[in-house]
Amino acid sequence: MVRDIGLDLTVPKKECDDPNCPFHGILPVRGQLLEGEVVSSKIKKTAVVQREFTRRSSKYKRQERRRSKIHAHNPPCIDAKEGDLVKIAECRPLSKTKSFVIIQVI
Repeated sequence: MVRDIGLDLTVPKKECDDPNCPFHGILPVRGQLLEGEVVSSKIKKTAVVQREFTRRSSKYKRQERRRSKIHAHNPPCIDAKEGDLVKIAECRPLSKTKSFVIIQVI
C-alpha cells in the first residue's frame, strides 16, 4: 500500500517495510523541499546530500556561492547512491542530525 504524501512526484516502484518511509511507513513530511547531490551513502539508511546555493553579500553587493551538507534518511525503496541528484523533504527529527528524508531521485 502506497500513501499519498501530498506532493506531486513519482512513487517508488519498490516496496519497503521501513516505518520511516514517507510512502510505505508512517513518517509525515512538512516544511522545506530541497534538491542536492548525494556525496556519501556509507551510513546505514542515511545519505549525505550536498546542496549549493547563492547568497547576496550586502557589503560587496555581489552573489557568493555557498554549499551545505545535510544528513537525510535514505529509505530502502528509494536507495539513492553517490552521485545521484535527489529531492529531499523536511520531516520530524529522526536522530541528532537527521531531519530530512529523500523522496525522489531526479
